[in-house]
Amino acid sequence: MKTLKTSLPLLNAMVVFEAAARHGGLTLAAQELNIAQSAVSRHVANLERQLSVELFTRRGNRVAVTGAGNTLAEAIREGLGTIRQAVEDLTAHDSDTFMVGCSHDFAQAWLMPRFGLITSQVADGRVLLQTSTDYRDFDQPEVALSIRFGEAGQWPEFVTEKLLDGEWFPVCAPAIAQKLKSIEDLAQTCAITDERAMINWESWFETAGVPPVTFLKGARFTDPMLCLESAIAGHGVMLGWQLLAADALTDGRLVAPFGIRAQSGLGYWLVTSSVKAESRKVRDFKVWIREEIEATMARFGSVNPEPAGAIAVERTEAPSYVESDIKLRQAGS
Repeated sequence: MKTLKTSLPLLNAMVVFEAAARHGGLTLAAQELNIAQSAVSRHVANLERQLSVELFTRRGNRVAVTGAGNTLAEAIREGLGTIRQAVEDLTAHDSDTFMVGCSHDFAQAWLMPRFGLITSQVADGRVLLQTSTDYRDFDQPEVALSIRFGEAGQWPEFVTEKLLDGEWFPVCAPAIAQKLKSIEDLAQTCAITDERAMINWESWFETAGVPPVTFLKGARFTDPMLCLESAIAGHGVMLGWQLLAADALTDGRLVAPFGIRAQSGLGYWLVTSSVKAESRKVRDFKVWIREEIEATMARFGSVNPEPAGAIAVERTEAPSYVESDIKLRQAGS
């Protein structure tokens, strides 16, 4: 009866050959494995002799992987990858820390109300949430993943997966909304302003296809969450991102009085390492956050139809959705 030990070549020889096939030569494989080039050549030759198959063609000092060599290299790569993933999953299970990075506003408005779900359903150990206004703080290897807001391709050295397109629109307390019979009525309302916002009323009026309105002077902040709390308290109208305002809209603390949402060209992204294999906790978190955001948007309402009770706006040539000319001023970009 054949065993793995008797039916397979030596593991060392397969590891060396995979590196040589991946690099397309012996020199770079020797540098990667920190062994002599002659040792790489010897391992490859022994493997060819054991299998009775030519894995490289040789022309002077140059070598090229054969079709059989590519097939074997891919099989070795897949097999070793499976082993590595199992080891990382086991060691990740033993680790009691799972670090997630995100901005302060995302954490406060959306993630914290669901933090218990992460600890109970995703990370069976201690979850460490790191918040920052500078996304470069999340580039450290100890951060398992981060949620970032920005443009496609903004973090080319990482693996990025879009969670949600960023859309924004006016929100206010129900008492304020009752006074808004038309967009022109905004002139009798205070505008709550985020001094650091990437969005502005001029772009939203352009999206609505109506002339700009001059607001009454309202509160000004440098924190979007203070703006949100001010709007909930009935101090005026603010422009809010759909995900940050979704819970307050769902439970009735806020109302979106107009059925017009502007698209920013920005979005929420899951960002993970491009060099480390995903751990089980990272994979579970990705599944969880996608399902939770989908559920949030389902409760909040579809992004396409106008919300129930929205004010009808007579438009000229402007569509309901247009790309605004927002300039990205995200810290750390």
